[in-house]
Amino acid sequence: MDKINPEHYKSKIQAIEVIEEWDLSFCLGNCVKYIARAGKKEGSSAKEDLEKAIWYLQRELSKIT
Repeated sequence: MDKINPEHYKSKIQAIEVIEEWDLSFCLGNCVKYIARAGKKEGSSAKEDLEKAIWYLQRELSKIT
């Protein structure tokens, strides 16, 4: 296994490229990352990943409301 580029990172467009292109905050960047990789990481379910995305989105919302 490649620790720098594991299987769940491999796609045409990587999450980090979208995050940088869109100049997202840490929390919004993590939302994109968890949504894009939902269920693809070994040992992590899609539900867990999407719950993490929601947690980061709620944290971002708490900063603006």
